[in-house]
Amino acid sequence: MAKASKLVAAKRGKVLLVRRRSDGLWMFPGGRKRSRESDKDCLRREIKEELPKLKLGRISLWKEVTARNKRSGRKMSDAIFIAKGAKGRLEIGDKKEIDRAAWQKPRGIRLTPTSRYIRDRLFPSKPRRQ
Repeated sequence: MAKASKLVAAKRGKVLLVRRRSDGLWMFPGGRKRSRESDKDCLRREIKEELPKLKLGRISLWKEVTARNKRSGRKMSDAIFIAKGAKGRLEIGDKKEIDRAAWQKPRGIRLTPTSRYIRDRLFPSKPRRQ
């Protein structure tokens, strides 16, 4: 089982991201699991804590990632969920941890290493023409 759960929600070419107060990096919402908590229960709890006004449609597991991030060296152990539909105001619930939430284009933004890994797998950049 993964140590953390992350949510990927996309709408009109943008993805839902939250910005960490500590370092200003953007990431997919989610967080660490508590003992005896399932991956999906962790995700639901974290979303309720971070973005209490957000309503999610059906969520499904995309992939469990257990790897070492090549850039940061950090060991990843994350359950990545995809949401079918997300609506509601992006009001911040946990203001100590997060200072902003927004629908952003997945490129051209400073992401955490794990979120960069997820973005690169789900939203690969288009090959450049020669």
